[in-house]
Amino acid sequence: MTNFEAGMTAFMLIKTTPKWLTLTVPQRMEAFETEIVPVIKEKAEGVRSRFYDTEFYSARVTDVWVWEARDHESYQLLVEALRETPFWDTYFEVVDLLVGVENGYARNYGVDPLATINT
Repeated sequence: MTNFEAGMTAFMLIKTTPKWLTLTVPQRMEAFETEIVPVIKEKAEGVRSRFYDTEFYSARVTDVWVWEARDHESYQLLVEALRETPFWDTYFEVVDLLVGVENGYARNYGVDPLATINT
């Protein structure tokens, strides 16, 4: 995607299920590549993601899937697509969804984003 500007970001807190953990690593990769990714690509546009392993730091969630979407409709289509795959409630439990707009306060008040810090 060129010139991608995220209108919103979703932090999808997820936990692996026993079904996912019973698969071998090659089976997991194949399931992800054949059962999940194609549905996302077919049904959702204007999204991109990053995936973080957290199981060694948290007992509540094993992973955080961060989604950036151009707009709310793109995000909604993504969630609908994921719900049509075994990702949702078969391989992973969606523990929580935290959705926000980066530096929304700065946009709303017309000020510089003070809470974004680069050192």
